Amino acid sequence: MASQSFDVIVIGAGPGGYVAAIRASQLGLKVAIVERENLGGICLNWGCIPTKALLRSAEVFHLMHRAKDFGLKADGIGYDLPAVVARSRAVAKQLSGGIGHLMKKNKVTVFMGTAHLPKQGVVSVKTDKGTEELTAKSIILATGARARELPGLEADGDLVWSYRHALVASRMPTKLLVIGSGAIGIEFASFFNTLGADTTVVEVMDRILPVEDAEISAFAKKQFVKQGMKILEKAAVKKLDRKPGQGVTAHIEQDGKVTTQDFDTVISAVGIVGNVEDLGLEALGVKIDRTHVVTDEYCRTGVEGLFAIGDIAGAPWLAHKASHEGVMVAELIAGKHPHPIKPNSIAGCTYCHPQVASVGLTEAKAQEQGYEVKVGRFPFIGNGKAIALGEPEGLVKTVFDAKTGELLGAHMVGAEVTELIQGYVIGRTLETTEEDLMNTVFPHPTLSEMMHEAVLDAYGRALHF
Repeated sequence: MASQSFDVIVIGAGPGGYVAAIRASQLGLKVAIVERENLGGICLNWGCIPTKALLRSAEVFHLMHRAKDFGLKADGIGYDLPAVVARSRAVAKQLSGGIGHLMKKNKVTVFMGTAHLPKQGVVSVKTDKGTEELTAKSIILATGARARELPGLEADGDLVWSYRHALVASRMPTKLLVIGSGAIGIEFASFFNTLGADTTVVEVMDRILPVEDAEISAFAKKQFVKQGMKILEKAAVKKLDRKPGQGVTAHIEQDGKVTTQDFDTVISAVGIVGNVEDLGLEALGVKIDRTHVVTDEYCRTGVEGLFAIGDIAGAPWLAHKASHEGVMVAELIAGKHPHPIKPNSIAGCTYCHPQVASVGLTEAKAQEQGYEVKVGRFPFIGNGKAIALGEPEGLVKTVFDAKTGELLGAHMVGAEVTELIQGYVIGRTLETTEEDLMNTVFPHPTLSEMMHEAVLDAYGRALHF
């Protein structure tokens, strides 16, 4: 069998892989990409995008119930779950099709199949038509990750769902248990709770959204509880008794006591594991640590010409981090000198209601690292635009180095904070000090003014609170 040769082969067409392929092609390299399932990967097909479509439906539903607050009338409000799911799938399909178009436009050769690396510089692809052999000096692993399954809590698609089952929910849960309160768990809890499911969230750490600043977690929790969610922290689901056609009895341990509760649906969202199996990585000498490929700051694996980007290369597990790494690696391969990525300047966004967004160090982490900090806060209730929108519940928090004025971190909870956070991300990338931010004129009336006020507050200068 004749092998086809390329400059770069990318394995995995998610937001890391397909972006790496586009950038490498823009730089004049001959590129192939291998994908075993869907162009766009989990993010476009089963993750970021379709979940946002579902959450938008829930948000509109929530607003319809509040019509009276806005002087409007809406009667007989209801939802059609299959139609909500169908809209979400259509959004995903439209974007996945768009990736196919981008591959053609950028002259990237697409191979739909399963990849294996028999030796350095060689990728064997098992397709519907047989096996293709591809060679390249540079190979980029972008195989992503999948849901972690805990023994006894495995998804079955009927009573116990993974995120995939939840995205194409065939029925509306009445009594729902969500295991795990990271971004995925809390987004699904928020969606189903808004549509009326009696929702309980169990988190093994001492607070929900454990990677967020403690103050933001506490604020979000208060809002969720107000919306009727039950939240159990420092708790673990020890066992699930499944009764097909009836439901699940969950054995939940908290404070050393195990109690049982009945649910008709369970969603397991307890983290992810990297897709490192069956690629032949160990034989090539790639180091793997807890299902993730070990790389340096430039995503090099230590094996000549082999790079790993995105979820397979470890935290933070975010699509935008994967894409940025893809661009960086493509430029490195093309002989350019890109900057390595600073994980601390990558924002995390959670699209629950209220939204949560953050970048950089939490107040606790900054203190742990020995910084003397100045902390500023500004509540949504002090902002004209927030009140006009009918969204007065929220908080913006900034953390500065008291000695240098460096913006160490920013943390937000409230309406549209996932869009606002980017202002602080740019600030961190440009190594902004408090003075630059204070001297920036923020437009009025906007939610972004709170970002200005939270900076002023850190230095005892807030104007509107």
